Amino acid sequence: MKLKFPFYLLFAVFTFGGFISCSDDDVDPFSEKEEALAPIIPQYVNHTIIATYHSLAEATVDLYEAMATLKANKTAANLQTAINAWFASRAYWELSEAFLYGPASDFGIDPHIDTWPLDEPAFNNTLGNAAFINSMNAPDGDLWAADHLGVSLLGFHGIEYILFREGKPKAIGDITTNELIYAVAVAGDLRNQCIRLETAWAGEDEISGRSYGEEMLNAGKAGSRYRTVTHAATTIVQGCIDIADEVGEVKIGTAYGKDDVNYIESPYSFNSKVDFIDNIKSIENAYLGGVESHRGASLSQYIKDKNATLDTEVKAAIANAIAKIEAIPYPFAINYASAEAGVAIGACQALSGSLSKVKAELEK
Repeated sequence: MKLKFPFYLLFAVFTFGGFISCSDDDVDPFSEKEEALAPIIPQYVNHTIIATYHSLAEATVDLYEAMATLKANKTAANLQTAINAWFASRAYWELSEAFLYGPASDFGIDPHIDTWPLDEPAFNNTLGNAAFINSMNAPDGDLWAADHLGVSLLGFHGIEYILFREGKPKAIGDITTNELIYAVAVAGDLRNQCIRLETAWAGEDEISGRSYGEEMLNAGKAGSRYRTVTHAATTIVQGCIDIADEVGEVKIGTAYGKDDVNYIESPYSFNSKVDFIDNIKSIENAYLGGVESHRGASLSQYIKDKNATLDTEVKAAIANAIAKIEAIPYPFAINYASAEAGVAIGACQALSGSLSKVKAELEK
């Protein structure tokens, strides 16, 4: 796949990190089990991970261009275009969170682009500093932002803060020139980070000459950190377990259990519930073998052959978690302590439990 603007690939400088692994020393790499699991890996790499990151990279290019257009011509129509681009790119990021291992964690991209809430005092100091504004307004303002702004000023939520207030678009007249200079620089950095994610999986690491995608595609072969295909398959499931736990126990649970209004994702746009649902859909895509309309060999098919009851349980748990999150009264930023939020936490925990059974089945 090619990005709209290959020039941006020049910003991607790669280092190579590790993957989550499990103990599988007793797995025969030439077994019938390995052969059955083998088709799942290329389908997952190409049609779940790379497909999602490609869409994310494209969407963040669109967001950057929309923010630059808004800065150049501050109109209500351009503001709406920027808002639409933010929602689109935000969705693809949340749809990637079942595979936060690899470059998203190794390069620190996850906290770099998705830390909340915004540090408002630091934000005000930044916008009041003429030297900072001049640096962000320069042609390499995106690189300056990446090097000088902390994670609580970068990424999706810095841009969200400029575009929204209390779940509604900010009035066009209330958005200042300095805010738009900041938002364009941050959007440029966001674009660079998301392109880096795609190229780290689909391309080659410039230092080692290898790619994250190749590492997983070559599972069980010499040179791969995945000793067996089973090792790679359990990594897929662990990524799903991790995000199910995070949605239930952290993203919903922190606000629900601790009455912590500061720990609410996407608080300015009131997009929290959509974020949570997209996270569960990222699990669905990983388990069903690809993004919608591009599915194929999957963990679901493998588990169904081994334990049809468990496969049915997992798919029902995914649907139930989505339904229970949808049932939380809108907006979550106000209704985080509702009874429905508590039920949604339980549904995410149940999904995590079902996925843990899948991992156990793979490890047999």
